[in-house]
Amino acid sequence: MTGGPRVFVTRPLPAGGTDPLASADGPGPPCEIIQRTEDEPLDKDGLIAVLEDGIDGVVAVLTERFDADVFAAGKGRLRVVANVAVGYDNIDVDAANAAGVVICNTPGIVDDPTADVAFLLILAASRRASEAEAVLRKGEWVGFHMEDFLGRDVHGATLGLVGYGRIARAVARRAEGFNMEVIHHTRRPTGEPGWIGDLHELLGRSDIVSLHVPLNTGSRHLIGRAELAAMKPTAVLVNTARGPVVDEEAVAEALEQGTIFAAGIDVYEREPAVLPRLLAAPRTVLLPHIGTATVARRTAMSQLASASARAVLAGELPENTLNPEATGSHLSRD
Repeated sequence: MTGGPRVFVTRPLPAGGTDPLASADGPGPPCEIIQRTEDEPLDKDGLIAVLEDGIDGVVAVLTERFDADVFAAGKGRLRVVANVAVGYDNIDVDAANAAGVVICNTPGIVDDPTADVAFLLILAASRRASEAEAVLRKGEWVGFHMEDFLGRDVHGATLGLVGYGRIARAVARRAEGFNMEVIHHTRRPTGEPGWIGDLHELLGRSDIVSLHVPLNTGSRHLIGRAELAAMKPTAVLVNTARGPVVDEEAVAEALEQGTIFAAGIDVYEREPAVLPRLLAAPRTVLLPHIGTATVARRTAMSQLASASARAVLAGELPENTLNPEATGSHLSRD
């Protein structure tokens, strides 16, 4: 369909993901969808070339990066970037504000699937599941032995959550079923039981540490050598947040030296590259960024991003807007 606002979709999305853009139901006129068919990251030059052709909105994924140069290519026509993710470290929000571009994300939808994967990693890393399965698949299992693959108890353990947003709270709810003591650390008091103001204190008390902070300048390498040294040698580290929140070299070293017991990781510093030393480290469970990877949730994320882009182009300001202060974002919030 043509004639409406032009919306560029940077990667193929699940079936039905862009339906809100083309629906006959408002707000505003249906959008013209410019769908990129390649399912690989679009580099900066490619993104600039598309925007220079005249684009009103973008539905993007976290592999596409938006900085001042990219926004400049929008030539003042670009009005919205809707990220199919809750995190938005791929977008320079200050540059978006200066360019008058509204940024939206997909909060809420990702909470439960990401919490499920966090708990999957808690269980698999604590019980050395990947290591045991690898031995079995290679035909190296020679039978039951009392001291093979001894892991750490999850039931009754102390779970330390770094960050206490929606996903962390969803993990805490799952921990209740395992009779875990749950403590949490945030920069500011939450006013809730279990809050610990000192990160190193939380690390020292926890049997399992699960990370749930956004990536920003303050959280980059939040977990490094000093923090790993503060953990118990029997502790398990889990990261489903963003890769650069941890120093991967330090984690690999800690696993090699027995500073910590195990790690479960779904996100990496330089995705899709994974540090070879981490791949070779003992007692690791490594997943390829599948935290939100269910059919229902990825479809819902895509539909929310598409609906948000259309709403902004129709003069509305969705609740999931990240920067209502953007120039020109004096839109209505219905």
